[in-house]
Amino acid sequence: MYQQILHTPEGVRDIYNGECRRKNHVQEILSGVLHSYGYEDIQTPTFEFFDVFSREVGTVPSRELYKFFDREGNTLVLRPDITPSIARAVSKYFAEEDLPVRLCYTASTFINHSDFQGRLKENTQLGAELIGDGSVEADAELIALVAESLLKTGLTEFQVSIGHVDFFRSLLRESRLDEEMELELREFISNKNIYGVRELLEPLPIAAGLKEAFAALPNLFGSVEVLERAEACAVTEDSRRALERLRKIYGLLSCYGYETYVTFDLGVVSKYKYYTGIIFQAYTYGTGEAVAKGGRYDTLMDHFGRPAPATGFAFVVDRLMNALSRQKVPVDTEVRKVMILYRPSQAEKAVRKAMELRSRGMAAELVPERIGRDYEAYARRNEICEIIHAEEEGAV
Repeated sequence: MYQQILHTPEGVRDIYNGECRRKNHVQEILSGVLHSYGYEDIQTPTFEFFDVFSREVGTVPSRELYKFFDREGNTLVLRPDITPSIARAVSKYFAEEDLPVRLCYTASTFINHSDFQGRLKENTQLGAELIGDGSVEADAELIALVAESLLKTGLTEFQVSIGHVDFFRSLLRESRLDEEMELELREFISNKNIYGVRELLEPLPIAAGLKEAFAALPNLFGSVEVLERAEACAVTEDSRRALERLRKIYGLLSCYGYETYVTFDLGVVSKYKYYTGIIFQAYTYGTGEAVAKGGRYDTLMDHFGRPAPATGFAFVVDRLMNALSRQKVPVDTEVRKVMILYRPSQAEKAVRKAMELRSRGMAAELVPERIGRDYEAYARRNEICEIIHAEEEGAV
């Protein structure tokens, strides 16, 4: 019995001691950057009504949700994604606000991935949402936030890959493919499989220009020059507008000074269907998946009765911590931790010394001294930099 209850379920884990302290420190750094741009904190419930994340919203598939029932028989779910929760909250509490709303958060999300995928089912996300601003400047601000935040954590080698969902979707609308064929095409493009795209489209009665545009998408990624190469594939009005918006975003990011951290990917495909404009993901060494992801979602607010343009992003903190660890980026928690050893007769003296050290910004741990204990090994395990012994006579 005890063997089972001491273990966590598949896909979740305990985080403790130095790892937990470093994670909290990184979250404080990220939150500090968001606050410096004027974003205010918000907390939404861990579980919501099922309709907040329904298929119409376009978030995580129903089979990957953790679902349960309340006493009244309502279907509830653990949140798989925080953006719809914030959209709901803004519709309720900021309905009369006529200026953009800037909100940020730190919270866990829960997705019931298949066990064989080996991914965590609970992740900490820290992100920002800018609601009520449909401008290109808002898009650039969110991408700049990602770049500045990653730099503040100590990362120097990363790229924010930017795409635009309308570039691909406008081609899909023009081709009039059925749903099954569209899903297959998405898979090929997402996997950068040019041969699969050509083989799939070859027998279909669609324009040759469209076929060539689809086949070119897997290769349309890289530096800003990709936008020039994409001109030949922009065979619809919406795709041309998408390219123009991406150029403007790049110009603004140059003003921020973060253009060197930006690449473009016109073949990017997201599983979240509520995205309507730009979509971006941040990648670095040490993790195979994006450490941040986001984009524009101008129709999501409609679902909650308050139409408004919006854009946002989230860091997947657990992945970011893995990247920092594997790249050996030091996470300095800036707290010097000491241990004060004392015998019962020295307790008052030890307490006074501990209070003095804490008043100077240090962390002081009081530990009763017992014969045979390896305090040095304990100190190494717990990142304690100094051991102080309380003496019977004189100062500590």
